[in-house]
Amino acid sequence: MASSRPDRPSAIRRLDLGYFFRPAGEAGNSGPRVEPVLAYLVRRPEGLLLFDTGLGEGDPEADAHYRPVRRPLTAALAAAGVAPGDLDAVVNCHLHFDHCGGNPLLAGVPVWVQAAELAEARAGGYTIDALVDFPGVRYREAAGEADVWPGVRVVPTPGHTAGHQSLVVAGPDGCTVLAGQAYDTASAYGAAVLARRAAREGVVGAPLPGYPAWLDRLAAVGPRRVLFAHDHAVWEPAEAG
Repeated sequence: MASSRPDRPSAIRRLDLGYFFRPAGEAGNSGPRVEPVLAYLVRRPEGLLLFDTGLGEGDPEADAHYRPVRRPLTAALAAAGVAPGDLDAVVNCHLHFDHCGGNPLLAGVPVWVQAAELAEARAGGYTIDALVDFPGVRYREAAGEADVWPGVRVVPTPGHTAGHQSLVVAGPDGCTVLAGQAYDTASAYGAAVLARRAAREGVVGAPLPGYPAWLDRLAAVGPRRVLFAHDHAVWEPAEAG
C-alpha cells in the first residue's frame, strides 16, 4: 500500500472498464443504448483510491440481458501505471454487479459503502453475492456523509438505489464530484440542476420538474465538474466561481 506523501499531486484519471447494452425498455427510446462502464482512479497525498471497480461475472441471466463487454480491471490499472496492490481505498457508489465487479481482486483494501447499501446487497437477489462477501473483504460502512481522507468525502445520493453514494474530491481549482449512477447521464444531471434553479428562483406555473434533495448538498460544495459511471460527458457549471 502507498504511504502518505505530501508531495504527491492530486489527480483523477478515468478508467475504461468496458461497456454493456441497455435494452430499449430501460433506455427509454426506440432501441438499445450502449453505455460505458467507467471507474475513477484518485491520486491524493494519502494514497490511491479507486471509485468503482467494473463489471462482475457469475450471473448468466444478467449477461444475457445486458451483453457486457469487459475490460479487466488489472489491465485498466496497468495502463495507469498501477497494480491492485498499490490501492489504499475503494469507494463503490453502489453494489450492483457493474460497479463492484473487481472488488474480489482487492482483498484487504478498505471498501467504503453506505451501510444501507451493504445491508440490501446482503439480503440477496440484489447483485452477484460473490462480489459482496469474499475472502479478505474489508468494508468501511458509512451512515451518511463521511471523510475517507482530508478533502475526500462520501455523500449519500439516493435514487438509483436507496444506499447510493457519490464522492466529493477537493482540488486546487475546486471540487470534483464522482457521481456514479446518481444520474445515468450528464444531461439528466444538468436538467435536475436547472429544475432546482427554477424552483429557487420562484418560477411560477405547474407542474415544475422535481429534483432530489441531495442536490442542495452538492450545490453547497460548488462542484467545478461532475463525472459519471455510464457517460463520458462531464457536467460543468455555466459560470465558474
